[in-house]
Amino acid sequence: MNLMHRRLCSSAGWAEKVARLLADDLAGLDLGDDVLEIGPGYGATTAVLVDRVPRLTAVEVDEASASRLRAAYAGRATIVHGDGTALPFEDGRFSAVVCFTMLHHVPSPALQDVLFAEACRVVRPGGLFHGVDSQPSVRFRLLHVGDTMVVVDPATLPARLAAVGFDDDPEVRVAEGRLRFTARKR
Repeated sequence: MNLMHRRLCSSAGWAEKVARLLADDLAGLDLGDDVLEIGPGYGATTAVLVDRVPRLTAVEVDEASASRLRAAYAGRATIVHGDGTALPFEDGRFSAVVCFTMLHHVPSPALQDVLFAEACRVVRPGGLFHGVDSQPSVRFRLLHVGDTMVVVDPATLPARLAAVGFDDDPEVRVAEGRLRFTARKR
């Protein structure tokens, strides 16, 4: 992430906005007893999840961010330094897998598909894969100058999720510049 992006994502204002949006986004979703968060970054979403689910594990690709999160959530969540495209967990372990505003940082659609496959592998049969990501806008593009920005196409997402083992009819919505999806493992 570029410096401007890092400043935004590590700010108190961003954390407050994320807490409001995530509370609405998760309303009515039962994530179960053992949840995996992929790509927590600075932890704004982790701060919401840790008080919402009985057991939380987060995997973060950036080692410095993983270390900060480990210190912040010691005893409350398990933080693993790792890659969402090669998850270090056994098959079917989690009741749900979630990811928030991070998919566009995965450098290609092919690697996003690998991440989707890994999410499917580690979630239990019938478990949920839920995520939110941004859609293109001028502000979003400016924030990503010099950054990886591979936006997920909502039109192709259902088929991509079904191809790796999620149900054929996931919920996919776009509103207010955000893509929201929920899929259940077959």
